[in-house]
Amino acid sequence: MPIRLDADFPAKSVLETEDIFAIDNTRAEHQDIRPLKLLILNLMPNKIDTEIHLLRLISQSPLQIDVDFLKVASHDAKHTSKNHLDKFYLEFSQIVDTCYDGLIITGAPVEQLAFTEVDYWTELVGIMEWSQRSVTSVVHICWGAQAGLYYHFGIDKLPFPEKMFGIYQQESVHQHRLFRGFDDRFWMPQSRYTGINEEQVRNQPKIKVIAKDDHARSTIILSEDEHDIFLMGHFEYDTDTLEKEYLRDHERGLTTAQPGNYYEGEKITNYWRAHAHLFYQNWLNDVYQMTPYSLTEIRQRQKKRKLKS
Repeated sequence: MPIRLDADFPAKSVLETEDIFAIDNTRAEHQDIRPLKLLILNLMPNKIDTEIHLLRLISQSPLQIDVDFLKVASHDAKHTSKNHLDKFYLEFSQIVDTCYDGLIITGAPVEQLAFTEVDYWTELVGIMEWSQRSVTSVVHICWGAQAGLYYHFGIDKLPFPEKMFGIYQQESVHQHRLFRGFDDRFWMPQSRYTGINEEQVRNQPKIKVIAKDDHARSTIILSEDEHDIFLMGHFEYDTDTLEKEYLRDHERGLTTAQPGNYYEGEKITNYWRAHAHLFYQNWLNDVYQMTPYSLTEIRQRQKKRKLKS
């Protein structure tokens, strides 16, 4: 939430240079407030776990938030009951004429397939294209980030020699509002078989890397206009999520190594939780400041944004 300060209060100008929101009394007195409207496109197999992970992070905001869940119609979910999906999830045809303040596109365990081999790829492309007109800000997670970078900017994904699996140290390489309150180094869970083409990232002027891991791999990327945020990892993971995945891999006969930087003896230590909450609170605060009071104005603003780009 913004701080209300007199227009000539000395600290106000300093805070503004640091991208910390401070508003004057005139704006505060005329500020309209409404709930933020978010949409979560949940592509993960166990949808209920992912719902809990993400809702836990966004529910701590002082802002009131209305959340809709979206499923793809072109794929039959096998790990979540049809009753649950029918009751709590919408299809794209039901929301195509709606605007949202924010959209989260989750990861999906399909990264070893070519994008065009994913059975819902065409539908996902339609949703990503719609989001450019109808959503104030979009967060893409893991494979969702790879899909977004590929579709919007032509960034290819590349296979790793082995699964990148564990908790990896990150470092912010650009000061940004999303990192308000962050330490200079922080940790984020990773679980993926592929990375992105770093040379293409460096040569793409319409994106900027704001965080890298300790192997200089890009882990948080923004579109030039900051409409799209690409998280290569999983801030939202619970303490035991990687352990469950590790055990599941071995039940399937895979030789996945134990997640790195995860166990201390037999104990799991969570040292990403605080930054996970902080990241999503910073994002929601950003969205709150940027989005218009009337949802119908979002398309007008996004049209102007696209014309500028």
